[in-house]
Amino acid sequence: MTAAAMGEAAAPAGEGAGEGRAPSLRRWIETIWHIEGAVPLAPGQTPDDAFDRLMPLFRHTGTTVQQQGDTLTFHKTDPAAQDPLAVFDRGVLEARTTDAAPVLHYRLVSRILLLCFLAPLLFLAFAQATVLVGKLEAPSAEAAKKKAEKKQIQLPQNAIDKALGAPAPDAPKKDKKPDDDKKPKPTAAYVFAGIFAFLYVAGRFLEAWRVRKAFAKRLAGDLSGD
Repeated sequence: MTAAAMGEAAAPAGEGAGEGRAPSLRRWIETIWHIEGAVPLAPGQTPDDAFDRLMPLFRHTGTTVQQQGDTLTFHKTDPAAQDPLAVFDRGVLEARTTDAAPVLHYRLVSRILLLCFLAPLLFLAFAQATVLVGKLEAPSAEAAKKKAEKKQIQLPQNAIDKALGAPAPDAPKKDKKPDDDKKPKPTAAYVFAGIFAFLYVAGRFLEAWRVRKAFAKRLAGDLSGD
């Protein structure tokens, strides 16, 4: 095989590998605000039966549902607080019954989780900006302090004291707060970043657990939570 032929054969392989990495990276990034999972279906349970059992979860204000065969999609607009799936804006559910073990796969999207993930990054940026501003202001504050120290207030001295050689009275000292108290501090930004980071981590795992539990209960026919 010639070198040109070898180059032609290697090019498609390289392109395929690159295309494979891109979807993998995109899928990994999407896990930030996407929740995926699967719930086993009962033997013989059809997609229509499974979706009929799940339908009460979608009968809430602002929710639109569409079913096509073994796939159900939903979208939410301004969901109510009592909606059990209010955290999610849209989702796709697939009832796969052709395999040996029938299962319901779902993929849900939540903008709230995305905002909770981005908020700590925003507050950390504010904190770094505050630190940078403090560093930029430090030289000018130090220069102003030195200038104030040079400009001492000379109080008038009694003529008799001056004739006797008594030293001039010192200027009264003012209670000044430390310069560090006047500098902008990033503490508040760090606190808010920590709060939103906690909300994201807790919400990411809690909502994944809650939605799987809700689907499993409905598919098993458990109506105790209704």
